[in-house]
Amino acid sequence: MKLTCLSFSRKGRAIAKKIKQEFRGEVRRLTCLDYKDNLESAFRESEGIVFISSTGIAVRLAAPFLSSKQDDPAVVVIDDMGKYVISLISGHLGGANELARTLAGIIQAQPVITTASEGRGIEAVDLFAKRTGLIIEDMEAAKQVTALMVDGRRIAFYSEFEETINYPNLVSNHPEGCIFVDVADKIDCAVPSCILRPGILNIGIGCRKGTSAEEIIDAIRYVFMIHNLSLKSIASIATIELKKEEPGIVEASRFFDCELRIFSTEEIAQIEHQFESSTFVKEQTGVGAVCEPCAYLAGGDLIVSKIVRDGITLAVSKSKNPI
Repeated sequence: MKLTCLSFSRKGRAIAKKIKQEFRGEVRRLTCLDYKDNLESAFRESEGIVFISSTGIAVRLAAPFLSSKQDDPAVVVIDDMGKYVISLISGHLGGANELARTLAGIIQAQPVITTASEGRGIEAVDLFAKRTGLIIEDMEAAKQVTALMVDGRRIAFYSEFEETINYPNLVSNHPEGCIFVDVADKIDCAVPSCILRPGILNIGIGCRKGTSAEEIIDAIRYVFMIHNLSLKSIASIATIELKKEEPGIVEASRFFDCELRIFSTEEIAQIEHQFESSTFVKEQTGVGAVCEPCAYLAGGDLIVSKIVRDGITLAVSKSKNPI
């Protein structure tokens, strides 16, 4: 974790020096002499901002650089006597709660955590998502369900994975709120709910040379739409080695911010007998099928068999565990 520590007094500078010496991560130190010219870059480049100051100073200086719960760095405040370490901004997703505890241990201070879920010993939805590597579909929905949990309401938790959120009032019947860990794009629910997306869908793809990224992206969107799959659950796009530098495929993987996986002709040849073969494809690539074997090799079981869309072939597999 990369930190920036801002101190404004002699005692504050001593605390910042101790943190720099003992924190396991990169620590940049700013003082009253240079913070004004470097504060914007600090918020842009650092994962954690530590104000050794009053809370009021920290709030006023941080406010212009805060944008959203998903993007803000962890912001922590330490009084310059080194008695308290306060988690101020981005306690869950940004890791300010954890950072406050870590810094409190370094300087032998009292961590102060004020998030409602933390005080009640329950795991907020965003914290569970961060711990398990899940993507939150809608942050406002996650906040609404977490508020229900803080209130002690009955919550249903639906997931095919073993990992469960830490909340004592999980129920199977008559919930007042629901949490879904699912790849389905649309989920009907009569009570407030939030969806967490596991990265477990792998797209096998084959295409003609020169197929544009726009065509490939549109084809993927079409397949996911007709099969009610969430684009946020895409873990990888997989193709044959022959297509590893195909600009459209490379650009599509960047667009969906997913891994591009490449499989050799030899790897595909070992399993191609499991899938429908094409003489034309074999003449062009050396194997009788591309999209289905590549999706299969990328992990899990096929949930969408080969679909042809504007000359692009696509198949989708689903891994057994979040990636």
